[in-house]
Amino acid sequence: MKINIHVTFLPHTDPEASLAFYRDVLGFEVRKDVGYEAMRWITVGPANQPETSIVLSPPAVDPGLSDEERRVIGELVAKGSYASIVFATDALDELFEKVEGSGADILQEPMDQDWGSRDFAFRDPAGNTVRVQQL
Repeated sequence: MKINIHVTFLPHTDPEASLAFYRDVLGFEVRKDVGYEAMRWITVGPANQPETSIVLSPPAVDPGLSDEERRVIGELVAKGSYASIVFATDALDELFEKVEGSGADILQEPMDQDWGSRDFAFRDPAGNTVRVQQL
């Protein structure tokens, strides 16, 4: 049996800023851009992995959520503690320079970790924590 990651979701608070970051800085292709009223779901992914996608979505859109739950989710997104993702690359330092040059909030510069990987971390335009490890 084979199980793959097909789609994962990250919240966005500004669809244009998130689209520009994931497309222009990280180089992901845009696969779908769907709007409904004032909301947008933007599907992006690495060109060399057409079977794996990230949906940048408006947070707290589930109609079953209470106003209090929406408020809490909004606070968690703003603090950067609602969602995270880990990428891997064969060009860690080059990607770090692109991310740093974009003005992203750098949480950790590239460094060797005790557990054996080299990585860096930053926040995307919505505040999501993104960690990138060297392949």
